Amino acid sequence: MAVRGAIATTDVIGKTPSKRTAPVFVVGSARSGNTMLYSMLMSSGRFPAYRTEPCVFDLLIPRFGDFRNLANRRELMRYWVRTRQFRASGLDAAEITEKVVASVASGGEFLRTIMGDMARARGFGRWAAWGPDNLLYISTIKREIPDALFIHVIRDGRDVAHALDRKQFIRPFPWDRDLRLYISALHWMWKVQLGLRLGQAVGADYMEVRFEDLILRPEKTLGTIGDFTGDRLDYETISKGEVGTMRVPNTSFPDEWESGSFSPIGRWRRELSEDKVARLEALVGKLLVRLGYPLKSDGKALLGFRLRSLKTTYPAFERSKLWLKTSTPLGRFVNINRLHLDEQEGSNQNSVKETAGKE
Repeated sequence: MAVRGAIATTDVIGKTPSKRTAPVFVVGSARSGNTMLYSMLMSSGRFPAYRTEPCVFDLLIPRFGDFRNLANRRELMRYWVRTRQFRASGLDAAEITEKVVASVASGGEFLRTIMGDMARARGFGRWAAWGPDNLLYISTIKREIPDALFIHVIRDGRDVAHALDRKQFIRPFPWDRDLRLYISALHWMWKVQLGLRLGQAVGADYMEVRFEDLILRPEKTLGTIGDFTGDRLDYETISKGEVGTMRVPNTSFPDEWESGSFSPIGRWRRELSEDKVARLEALVGKLLVRLGYPLKSDGKALLGFRLRSLKTTYPAFERSKLWLKTSTPLGRFVNINRLHLDEQEGSNQNSVKETAGKE
């Protein structure tokens, strides 16, 4: 576990903000333990329980465009009050719509308004958000929410690749479907490397946490996280919590949990062949070693042309997708299924439309 850097952030009046009230973003590659750490924070009693991803920077901004545009804000709120994200907030549709339409000018302001109002309504002075793709927007989030803190959860890339492959989360090109395990490992490498670079630029408001430490040394690890966030995270309280994955783990291997043999660390050793492990380590071994994960092989397995080409093709593809989504009109076509729309708008929605139509 490491805490990075030494740069301070200040708010608009030039004072250093208190970490005890700063929003916390849990980020990292999918299947790395983001949901688990977020559930721990919610179970600590220090943060309100908001059991979903806000999806602001990765979905709402690309879909609805510049929030400085009044028409865009109206369209956003007509849509957002029909989502699971709104329902989880417990906010009044008409009131929050009027507030957002009247004053919000950026994704950061929208998120701070939504989460801040939700937290205050529940008696909390701060909030936390999770979502693996927030890692891609660390710089934007920090610019728009200057006191934001980031916790980057990192897990052994071989276990991440195995879990991603099991759930088929990563969609390769049709001709590469038989190589999904290796493409998943490259996806992990791309995200972790990007997170390390963006986090280093943030400095003292960024820290890294190993998934394995959360599992094997939870009390010590939570103590270190609490020092970073400025809040005491009591292990006994958290271990008794039933928020999110503290009750049932968000795992790609539910059969293990159901059989009572749940063991998320080093699963790759038990379930992947030596040949697959050697190829994985030849692809992403340098990053594994850099992060402190020993290799099982010498990391020098011979890779055929197809595997060698993946290392160039897929990271470039990921970068291109991100650019197209955030920097071109194609972002309007981003898949927003994770927002879970209501089919029925209901009477609240009618009042929202009326409010949204006012200057």
